[in-house]
Amino acid sequence: MPQNLSAVALEVVDRLDKAYPEAHQELNFSNPFELLIATILAAQCTDVRVNEVTKDLFKKYPGPGAFVNRDVAEIEQDIRSISFYRNKAKGIISACKLLVAEFGGEVPATVDDLVRLSYVGRKTANIVLANAMGIPAIGVDTHTLRVPNRLGWISTKDPDKVEALLCELLPEEKWHRGNIVIQWHGRYTCKAKNPLCGACAVFDLCNWADKEAFV
Repeated sequence: MPQNLSAVALEVVDRLDKAYPEAHQELNFSNPFELLIATILAAQCTDVRVNEVTKDLFKKYPGPGAFVNRDVAEIEQDIRSISFYRNKAKGIISACKLLVAEFGGEVPATVDDLVRLSYVGRKTANIVLANAMGIPAIGVDTHTLRVPNRLGWISTKDPDKVEALLCELLPEEKWHRGNIVIQWHGRYTCKAKNPLCGACAVFDLCNWADKEAFV
C-alpha cells in the first residue's frame, strides 16, 4: 500500500472529523444487544424508522430470552412498519435462540461468533463491536462503500475489500471514528444521487471523474 495513500486517508478522516463534529452512530441503543437488534432491523430501512420502532420494542423485549418466548406473529406486528418485517422477525428469534443456547444470553465479542447469528454479516458484527463494545472495527455500509470508491482509493463493490483497505490505510485507533465520519459524509454530502460536491470538505483530495458536474 503506497504510504502517500495512507497519508491522504488520514487527511480525509481528519477533515471529515472537523466537518462533522457531531457525527455519531444514529441507531439508538443502550447495550450491545439493542444495537444488534437495531442493526438487523436497519437493513434496507432508515435509521429514523428503526429508532421509532425500537423505542417501544426494547421496553417489551429487554433481552434475547424475551424474544425467544414470544410467537413470531406477535413480533411481526411489533415491527410491522419495518421493511421485510416478516423475515426479520424470524431472523431475530433465530439469533436470540443461539444467543441463549450458546452464549448465555450475551452478545459475543468476536466477528466469527457474531456472524453465526441469523441476519448478521460482517457489517452488522463490526458495527456492534465498534459502537457498543469499544472494539476497533469498521462496518462497511452503503456510504462507507461509496466514498472510498469515489475518492479513488479502490474500485470495487465488495464491502469486505473496502473494509480490508480502510483497516490497512488507517491506524487502528482511527477505525471507529474514521468509519463514522465517512458514513456521515456519504449520507449528508457525498450522496448517491446529486452529491453536494460544492460543499465537500475533501473536494481537492477526491479523484471522482464526475465531481465537477456537481459543484
